[in-house]
Amino acid sequence: MIEVIEAVEKIALRIRDAFISEDVLYSHSINATGDVQLKLDIKSDLIVEEELSKVFTLKEIISEEKEKILEVNPNGKYTIAYDPLDGSSLADVNLSVGSIFGIYEGGLSGKHLKAAIYVIYGPRVELVVARENVEIYKLKLNNKFHFLKELHLKNKGKLNAPGGTQQYWASYHKEMIDSFFKEGYRLRYSGGMVPDLHHILLKGGGIFSYPGTDDKPNGKLRMLFEVFPFAYIYEKAGGYAIDGKNRILDLTPKHIHDTTPCFFGSKYEIDKVKEVYGKRMKVE
Repeated sequence: MIEVIEAVEKIALRIRDAFISEDVLYSHSINATGDVQLKLDIKSDLIVEEELSKVFTLKEIISEEKEKILEVNPNGKYTIAYDPLDGSSLADVNLSVGSIFGIYEGGLSGKHLKAAIYVIYGPRVELVVARENVEIYKLKLNNKFHFLKELHLKNKGKLNAPGGTQQYWASYHKEMIDSFFKEGYRLRYSGGMVPDLHHILLKGGGIFSYPGTDDKPNGKLRMLFEVFPFAYIYEKAGGYAIDGKNRILDLTPKHIHDTTPCFFGSKYEIDKVKEVYGKRMKVE
């Protein structure tokens, strides 16, 4: 696992440098899920693949940008699924973006996740690693990541990050989101999963939601690359992650690019989600 973390540190440095040297214009390429790629998406994916391919303990690597699994070492122990540049469309307006990594052993499901890592590229470059604990590291001028502290979520937060196109929300979901605002929660939503979940995690609590909607009934965010890693991180930090009813890490995708509705947060917020969605499911 140490080899994997060290490889991610190298990836973070190279992607940080790519922000300076590469343009952020759209390319003529489409990724595995039909999104038009930025040139920076393509560059970041190449960087991640190059560095992870050198890690002897990795059996397979799976990119959100590609359709197929890449075998790198048949004798390896782990499979790593990654989103090389989550929220990349925010790069051209100079907002924070990130890279997400889920490390699996023995299968591709939530229960097989052994560690999760993400990097956030903003005013600072920070690395968050979840194994038994959730630890945050800051990149310093010597190009080394230095440990800052462990991260923990409180029982209740103050931030509300609601994803999905609002015109396609179910009425009960909108009522739930509005109820948080009526309690004094503050809106914090950039359109990037990494910066928004990072914000909630560092501030100690709140809720990030990306529900099933009329246009995307199974949600938008991908289990292996985005949802499972953050579910693992939030649980290790003392929080919760559900799809509205079920624990996220109890899910198993049928395809590597499967998506799911998802809710991440502190106990108070997730209990409210369970209450609202539980009532809805009884009606259905």
